[in-house]
Amino acid sequence: MTVGSLPGFVAWVTKRTQARCRILHQICNRCGVSHSNARRGTVGAVDAREWDARYSGSELVWGLAPNRFVAAELADLPPGRALDLACGEGRNAIWLASRGWTAVGVDFSTAAIERARRLAADARVSERVTFTVGDVVRGDGLGAGFDAVVVAYLQLGASARRVALRRAAEALAPGGTLLVVAHDARNLTEGVGGPKDVSVLYTPEEVAGDLADVGGLTVLKAERVRRPVATPDGERDAIDTLVLARRAG
Repeated sequence: MTVGSLPGFVAWVTKRTQARCRILHQICNRCGVSHSNARRGTVGAVDAREWDARYSGSELVWGLAPNRFVAAELADLPPGRALDLACGEGRNAIWLASRGWTAVGVDFSTAAIERARRLAADARVSERVTFTVGDVVRGDGLGAGFDAVVVAYLQLGASARRVALRRAAEALAPGGTLLVVAHDARNLTEGVGGPKDVSVLYTPEEVAGDLADVGGLTVLKAERVRRPVATPDGERDAIDTLVLARRAG
């Protein structure tokens, strides 16, 4: 297996993740929690403790492969500096590092960050990726001058979402790319899995609106996308919001 190759990387983890996804689907549907880094409302100590408990288990929570939309949208970009916000176990940051990027991952769960560091070491990319504990709404650990910023499944209420996404955009270098992927509001009625609280679900229009007046930022895509999900009853589609933006160079 070649870690830097997307097909090889995905093939390496597919067998491990398929069974886990089926199990997670059952668990998440019972508890109303997403199969991603879903966060409710504002970030706080209680939430962080809850996620620490989940990430402290023996099995990976989200798997090793990068999110399919992160891989599709960023694969052709030349390597640079990347920031992965609400990175969880670090799968997107580790994938980017395996492709030559220098990556930073930030998450409010200490257990998630500790696991991400171990996974980076296993993938032999520790020298190219740094993981840090921080609150992305407050802007902890964000820095600036990034060629790509990823915000994947950071499910927040409207006011916290706006703050976090604008901070993400402001962390871009000239010419940098912002990718936002999140559970969409239509997923409640037309999709599968994900949070059941509509107040933390996104729409392309809302995300684009949050970013509309960020200086020098142009929204290139704002759309709904379908993501196949393995369930006990077979494969179904979840519905996500995807927004791609670029800062003027």
